[in-house]
Amino acid sequence: MTALQPAVATTPATTPATAPLRVTVAVPTFRRPHDLRAGLPMLLQHAREVSADPSGRYVVDVLVVDNDPGRSAEALVAELGAPQLRYAAEPTPGIAAVRNRALDEAGSARLLAFIDDDERPEPGWLARLVETWETTGAAVVSGRILADYAGELDPWIRAGDFFVRRSMPTGTPIDVAAAGNLLLDLDQVRAVGVRFESPLGMGAGEDTVFSRTLVNAGARMVWCNESAAVDFVPLERMTRTWVLTRAWSHGNATVLVDLWLTRSRLARARVRARGLGRGVLRVGGGAARWALGLATRNLRHQARGLRAVLRGAGMIGGACGLVFEEYGRGGRRLRRHRRPA
Repeated sequence: MTALQPAVATTPATTPATAPLRVTVAVPTFRRPHDLRAGLPMLLQHAREVSADPSGRYVVDVLVVDNDPGRSAEALVAELGAPQLRYAAEPTPGIAAVRNRALDEAGSARLLAFIDDDERPEPGWLARLVETWETTGAAVVSGRILADYAGELDPWIRAGDFFVRRSMPTGTPIDVAAAGNLLLDLDQVRAVGVRFESPLGMGAGEDTVFSRTLVNAGARMVWCNESAAVDFVPLERMTRTWVLTRAWSHGNATVLVDLWLTRSRLARARVRARGLGRGVLRVGGGAARWALGLATRNLRHQARGLRAVLRGAGMIGGACGLVFEEYGRGGRRLRRHRRPA
């Protein structure tokens, strides 16, 4: 019997609730007051809708976790003055620290939903996450991310489908999840004792480590296709340079996450060797596809091939101990990887 089984046995699907279950919607933020001003009223409306369900099963609050030392989001939260809205400042830089602060601030909440500060919830976003949790008893429910562009896409980027995220039937088991649209059963998460850690410092990857650690401990994660959040893509991300830099970063993170989750030196040496080999193969295969695209004037082959080259290069960098800190502050974005003992 795993440590998660007692938590699963007490989900609402099997045990009648004697009091409303508290749900916290957490919004990590860093110096995006305009995005918050647009998104928070929508999230408050979702909170009111779920809380107003005739069953009376849930009470929902919205938590803004501000990673800006200047507390730039605090005035907006105070201005909105909604009783369901809370503010917390997290001084430790990095998204992992912010997400852990959300876990702590959730307190007695049974469910914690994450949504990014530059995302907008679609109708039914929170209700569908909660419904899927009710019917499956999963520890994690992950929803869709849709893209909304600030302008016309470069045909090269459109051909590559670089901003198209995955979609699958609701209830489909998954083994890894991003935290941009995510619901956690905190009873099950706390039973495992897992928290957010980033192998990339000021980079991403904390959600991959978190979700894979849960799965390795026996937790169930499922997909909810009816829950969608829209990610606004600004002009500065709609460039080939940004897409290719992100490809390097993702390839880098793939190897570094595997290293982070591996305990013994021998096993980590194998991870490095595998990452190096896979990276070299991606670079070679991507270069061949890119060349084919040039020869046939096929934009999709050109775009996908070049992205594969950069992803493979990122994997090689990770295998060699280089970390690309995508959200690094102070201008430093590349460093050596050191895993805590």
